[in-house]
Amino acid sequence: MRGKFEKFGLIGMGAVLGVMISLNYSAIAEKDSKPQLPLDDLRTFAEIFGKIKSDYVEPIEDKKLITEAINGMLTGLDPHSAYLDADGFKDLQAGTQGEFGGLGIEVGMEDGFVKVVSPIEDTPAYKAGIKAGDLIIKLDDTPVKGLTLNDAVKRMRGKPDSVIVLTVARKNEPKPLIFKIARAVIKTKSIKPKLVEANYGYVRITQFQEHTGQDLATALKALATENKGKLQGLVLDMRNNPGGLLNAAVGVSAAFLPKNELVVYTEGRTEDAKMRLSATPQDYVRGGPKDDYLRDLPADFKTVPMVVLVNGGSASASEIVAGALQDHKRAVIMGTQSFGKGSVQTILPMNNGTAIKLTTARYFTPKGRSIQAKGIVPDILVEESTLTGGQAAVGLREADLNHHLSNPKETEAEPAAPAAPAAPAEPAAKPEADAPKKPGADAAAATGPAEFGSKSDYQLNQALNLLKGLQILQKKQAAAN
Repeated sequence: MRGKFEKFGLIGMGAVLGVMISLNYSAIAEKDSKPQLPLDDLRTFAEIFGKIKSDYVEPIEDKKLITEAINGMLTGLDPHSAYLDADGFKDLQAGTQGEFGGLGIEVGMEDGFVKVVSPIEDTPAYKAGIKAGDLIIKLDDTPVKGLTLNDAVKRMRGKPDSVIVLTVARKNEPKPLIFKIARAVIKTKSIKPKLVEANYGYVRITQFQEHTGQDLATALKALATENKGKLQGLVLDMRNNPGGLLNAAVGVSAAFLPKNELVVYTEGRTEDAKMRLSATPQDYVRGGPKDDYLRDLPADFKTVPMVVLVNGGSASASEIVAGALQDHKRAVIMGTQSFGKGSVQTILPMNNGTAIKLTTARYFTPKGRSIQAKGIVPDILVEESTLTGGQAAVGLREADLNHHLSNPKETEAEPAAPAAPAAPAEPAAKPEADAPKKPGADAAAATGPAEFGSKSDYQLNQALNLLKGLQILQKKQAAAN
């Protein structure tokens, strides 16, 4: 009897594959005259499926086998393509809107482990001391090896205030670090502005979310009001910014570029993947020109001297902005070489409530540079100080990830960034003798979370010095004329 059921299962699987082939061949014939579905490989797939169903040590549901096959098919392509089940798809949608539950880290998969791309500021993971480049090897008592990225992310999510223990391998640490982190409903603010000195503004962008462009416009107008006049310099900080929505990156760029200037273009195999996005409302506002949040932005922001701060944790959308401002010579890029994620992921919803995140294109800066596996090379190289340590010390970049896409222009030589004077040695901060310990405090004590925008932020201070120097130079030139 069991043999009959197995035969029926194999026949059913063959029938499904046959229907898939017959339905897809007609559609593919219009797109490409060459056959796209490898029949022999599909037969092998059906044979392996049947063998697992009949001979595996325990019974396995068809849905699980097919889901794992889809997972493997996508994760084997590159580090950023993935299958999103119904819950994962909802979480992704919530994340781009600026509110989601969990620990607050941008992660990827590397050698079967979860690798931290960047911790999100003001989240539990960030405050506990999780760093870019950390390799998460255990979640509570569960080894990460063998889990899919979606499974690992699900385990990291949970009810607010519930605690999870992360075991982390960190470069240059002799043994794994243990972090006890309380989960929280994470509400991230992507824009953090302040007037660091009279006439000098500072805006930090932590992520590119749905309302980032609009929030930036509001922040810039508030800075102009607080300063009671035109700013003499502006620092745009995108360090450890893992990216986000493409249209938000275009909107941020458009705030500082002349209208209609090219921001980024993409190249892929389909017509939908070939885009040219410019500093024009239809490319950054979903509702079109009538909803243009930049229409009443003071014109001074198109010309104010700017420094853009980036580091190895600046990826994707933040690299688009930095590349556009660099190509148009609108800003001086300062810091360390960026992450190098120059690919576009498209979310493709499926009919059953799931979705796939598929790499569909590479993006290029206005001058045709591909950032994929290369990153943005700063105009002025300034290493991070010990007080704001982080990504630079770890050295994790796109080129280090398995299956990363190649750079189509990788044979071209990268210009070397001019080095800045080395930072003077800084004394380590003294811990408070009787301060109560918090979860993760022991692991975080060596480095602590980065304090971007603080008075001890060495790169920010160097940016301000450059802006002040430019201001003095401009005044001298004006006097000479």
